[in-house]
Amino acid sequence: MNNFQRNTFLIATLFAFFTGFAQDSIPQLTNIQQYTPSKLIGKGQVDIKWFNNLYTETESTFAPGTQPRQSFFTSTLEFYTGVGKNNRLNLGFIARLRSNVISSPNDERGALDVFNFSGDDRSRAGLTAFAPSIKFVPFPSLSNFSIQSSIFIPLIDNETENGVFLEQKGTVWQNRLFYDYTFPGNKWQLFTELTTELNIGDEDLSFANNSLNINPGVFISYFPSPKFTVLALAQHLQRLDLGNEFAQDFTAVGGGAKYQLTDALNLEVLYTNFVRGNNTGLGQTFNLGLRGIF
Repeated sequence: MNNFQRNTFLIATLFAFFTGFAQDSIPQLTNIQQYTPSKLIGKGQVDIKWFNNLYTETESTFAPGTQPRQSFFTSTLEFYTGVGKNNRLNLGFIARLRSNVISSPNDERGALDVFNFSGDDRSRAGLTAFAPSIKFVPFPSLSNFSIQSSIFIPLIDNETENGVFLEQKGTVWQNRLFYDYTFPGNKWQLFTELTTELNIGDEDLSFANNSLNINPGVFISYFPSPKFTVLALAQHLQRLDLGNEFAQDFTAVGGGAKYQLTDALNLEVLYTNFVRGNNTGLGQTFNLGLRGIF
C-alpha cells in the first residue's frame, strides 16, 4: 500500500469514526419535548392521557364579596391510536367523570370533599360525558399544526339537582387547533391552542345551549433538561350568545411543570388562577396529569 492509499484509508476511517460518534451523541428528544398536543403519533402507537382538574371558588362576579365554597372535580381520560401513514391521523375517544360539591351558609364543604363521592344533597358525581374524537394534520408540510374534533354526548339525566350542577345537558361540538414551535437549541418551546365549542340543544335543558365558546391559550415552556420543563400559561374564554341570552367570559393565568418519568410516561402538574371575568366564578384550579405513549 503506497502513501496515498494509506493516507486515504486513514482519512476515511477517521471520518467514519467521528461521524458515527457525532450521530450517537445527538440527544434524543423526550416525549415532553416531541409530543406536544400538536404532534400526532404514528400508525400502531397508542396515546393515553389521564388528566385531573380541581376547580374551587369562594368568589364570583354575580354578587360582590365572598360566597360559600363551591368545588368541581373533573377527571378526563383520552385515548388515541395512530392510523394511516405519515403521522397524520389519530382516532380515539374522550370520557369524562365529575364530582361536584357546594357549600351552604350552615354547611361548609372543603375543596377536597369532591373526593368523598358521597352523593348527598350537597354533592353529585358520576360518568358525565363521552366523545368520539379525531385528530389530524391538515397540511403535510406543517406537522406541528393539528386539529382535534370531538362530539361530546352527555350521559346525565339532569344538569342540576338540589342546586348542584354536574354537567351540561346538551351536545357539544368541540374543535381544538394546536400549534407549537421549538426554538433553536431545544431549550424554549411555544405552544398555542384555539378551542371552539358549539353548544347544541334545548335552552330549557342547559344554561349553555345555543352558545359558542371561543377559548385561546398560550403556553411558554423552558427545558432545564430534556426530561424536565417548567411553563407559564394564559387562557381566555369568551361565550357568545347565539340565542340563549347568556354571555360569559373569564381570563386565567398560571404555571406548571412536566417530568419524563420513563421513556413512555410523563407527569404534569399545573396551577391556574381566574384573575377576571363576567358572569362567572373566580377561583383556582389544581391539575395533575399522567400521559403514556406506547
